[in-house]
Amino acid sequence: MTNYDIRKDFSILNNQDIAYLDSGATTQKPKQVIEAVDNYYASANANPHRGAYKLSIKATEVYDEARAKVAKFINADMPEEIVFTRNATESLNLIAYSYGMDNLKTNDKIVLSIMEHHSNLVPWQYVSQKTGAILEYMYINEEGEIPISEINAKIVPGVKVVGITQVSNVLGTINPVKEIAKRAHEVGAIVVVDASQSVPHIKVDVKDLDADFLVFSGHKMLSPLGIGVLYGKKRLLEKMRPFLYGGDMIEYVYEQSTTYAPVPTKFEAGTQNVGGAVGLSSAIDYLNNIGMETVESIENELLDYAYKRLSELDFVTIYGPRDLSKHASVISFNVNGIHPHDVSSILDSQNVCIRSGNHCAQPLLRYMGLDSTCRISLYIYNTKEDIDKLVNALLKTQQIFAKWM
Repeated sequence: MTNYDIRKDFSILNNQDIAYLDSGATTQKPKQVIEAVDNYYASANANPHRGAYKLSIKATEVYDEARAKVAKFINADMPEEIVFTRNATESLNLIAYSYGMDNLKTNDKIVLSIMEHHSNLVPWQYVSQKTGAILEYMYINEEGEIPISEINAKIVPGVKVVGITQVSNVLGTINPVKEIAKRAHEVGAIVVVDASQSVPHIKVDVKDLDADFLVFSGHKMLSPLGIGVLYGKKRLLEKMRPFLYGGDMIEYVYEQSTTYAPVPTKFEAGTQNVGGAVGLSSAIDYLNNIGMETVESIENELLDYAYKRLSELDFVTIYGPRDLSKHASVISFNVNGIHPHDVSSILDSQNVCIRSGNHCAQPLLRYMGLDSTCRISLYIYNTKEDIDKLVNALLKTQQIFAKWM
């Protein structure tokens, strides 16, 4: 299967003359996923875990099947280690509140990489302010990588939590999560992995990584908006208090006290997004049908081509690792002398969709001495023609601004 065959499944890309290069923000949805969600609402929609009638039982079954499928996809030990949330941001907040607030105290240390998305940074700032824990960072080198020396210098006795993105949403850097987890466990810390930019693109095995917690969003891997995943080792989840309180997460409720349901139900208060879970389940089927090795191969070929084409433009500065074996399918760059927002606007006029801004990673950009960048993020439905269209649009952008420079 080639990406040209895959592209046929995405109506939005066939009905519009666009080069969609912003999959790191959200992916487009194949017809198979759209049909699966539509079929659920047309034939099986009901409130799960509530009714004893057939329709409710069916909704419960498809919801539970989705959980089991996610667990298998990332090689979790059991479905109970999978908690459904709205997105990776909610998953990370759940960890910060339910684990961090109860397990950190004054002078304990939290270590994050400087390249973390705000969602894996701001909650830990809050935890540190409330508990008295000390927040520290692992910094990058000129290649946009975290040196081993930095890992060893920062992850030391006294560190209780290490937060790391598996793939930077700005630089595309593939971080050595397995090595970081090993180091963290040696000093008694738990590891929180933001896999939002990795699970859709490469095979992720939580047991091989030895991640204590790992999160990702469905909408970045072909499923609808509004469904996210939190993986947690069961022994940790069982000790954590609920994040939200209310219906379905309870065992018994009395006037003055409540006992909670077992994991993962105690973290899933209220009516859940069954349609989103169905969509995520279908997205996993879609990716499994292609094969994650094939997904990675397609993206590596696109990354290599995009990097070479952009490198040919002497007015473009590219950020991140030059060693593409350490680089995922995200490229940040700037056009010399032109603000990224202006670049993005002109590219949009030529039907090229890219991201511009700080990408919810202001500390990283500030550390690099930048305010914002342009970013392209590739996926399996992209083609070399999309990249050629980008390069031609950048040439036109540079020509337009050359008159005023």
